[in-house]
Amino acid sequence: MNALQTETALVLFSGGQDSTVCLVWALERFARVETVGFDYCQRHRVELDMRPRIRAELGTLKTEWRARLGEDHLVSLDALAAISESALTREVAIEIGDSGLPTTFVPGRNLIFLSFAGAIAYRRGAGHIVAGMCETDYSGYPDCRDQTIKAMGRALELGMDRRFELHTPLMWIDKAATFALAHTLGGDVLIRLVVEETHSCYLGDRSHRHAWGYGCGACPACKLRSEGWNKWKATRMG
Repeated sequence: MNALQTETALVLFSGGQDSTVCLVWALERFARVETVGFDYCQRHRVELDMRPRIRAELGTLKTEWRARLGEDHLVSLDALAAISESALTREVAIEIGDSGLPTTFVPGRNLIFLSFAGAIAYRRGAGHIVAGMCETDYSGYPDCRDQTIKAMGRALELGMDRRFELHTPLMWIDKAATFALAHTLGGDVLIRLVVEETHSCYLGDRSHRHAWGYGCGACPACKLRSEGWNKWKATRMG
């Protein structure tokens, strides 16, 4: 495990599997960790309801995590939903659109998230921003790509005249490796929290319980999570 850094980190925390693992990753590395979530009228906004539950439960798993976990910030971005025609913000079928991208793509979403996160980090004196974007196991979103994140990091530094370090711990790993990382960071108790409390399903389904957690089981997010769980379990048994 890396030596504890004395700086403050701000984690983009949606209440999903990836951002929860990133939050624990940060709690293991930084003396103070704050979180930020975004309400953009997403169809799966149940993930926002899970955020305080996850934060509270993380504090019970390790005393060090409870001591390091700082303030939470929730930002309303209704305008993003108003200008988007995405399956995440409208009652639109989840499929591949004419552009070749999934209809769940919300144009500009991560760019806006990182801009607001940078503004909050500036105000809070946080030199590190941690986000769960992933290029290895994702839906083809261009704003999840490593090149995009690096460009945004440079733009934030130039636009705010402040040094920020953007961390994307999951960028080059798949969902199976994300489950493995969670187990490395917090063992079986963290895996249980990820399965029971985090939410990834695009349709916001919390009525169907699977081995890997709650969800419709059919949307792209559920399929990725299911496949990752099965691959991780098979690796552990092999």
